[in-house]
Amino acid sequence: MESIGRMIISLGILLIIIGGVITLGGKLGLGRLPGDIYIKKGNFTFYFPLLTSIIISIVLTFLSNLIFRR
Repeated sequence: MESIGRMIISLGILLIIIGGVITLGGKLGLGRLPGDIYIKKGNFTFYFPLLTSIIISIVLTFLSNLIFRR
């Protein structure tokens, strides 16, 4: 039971960090970059954050390489 408790606490901390990054990212302009696709016609809206996804992928790749480097 102790390992399950640690896993739940770790997951909670991870969710808090992700929530903070998303909140700060919105204030810094992530999600509204020039490469993001936004189409609005009548009552239909299509949004695909292409450039935002690429930037997040690059940052996460860099961080994972720093953390898991041997």
